[in-house]
Amino acid sequence: MLALAALLAAPAASAQAFRSIGEPAAVLYDGPSAKSKRLWVLGRGYPVQVVVATEGWTKVRDATGALSWVENRALSSARTVLVRAATGTMRDSPSEAGAVVLRLGRDVVLDMVEPPAGEWVRVRHRDGAIGFIHVNQVFGS
Repeated sequence: MLALAALLAAPAASAQAFRSIGEPAAVLYDGPSAKSKRLWVLGRGYPVQVVVATEGWTKVRDATGALSWVENRALSSARTVLVRAATGTMRDSPSEAGAVVLRLGRDVVLDMVEPPAGEWVRVRHRDGAIGFIHVNQVFGS
């Protein structure tokens, strides 16, 4: 019975696993082989959600919801988020009342400083600014 519960819980746990692209450019494929059809290329830092990990390959979901395969060596454990809102707002505290630190355009990649706490995630912009952004504005949290 306990083993069944662990098996049922495994997909939920992996659904929350995020990684990022660790190479300057990583090719994503429609299957777990370099002989598979090439779908697109993602750049360093782009967050992906791990769906399934196998030896050598990981099936991932990107911010658009598309599924593809990437070689494990192209992934990094560094956590990042991608602004999905038309305009993302980084604030100095985890609240709508917090002062605006930066306004961010769609598809900006931010480094995750701390995992989400409630509805906010602490992030760092590549220029060094640190603040909080609402989890509804980003993919990867």
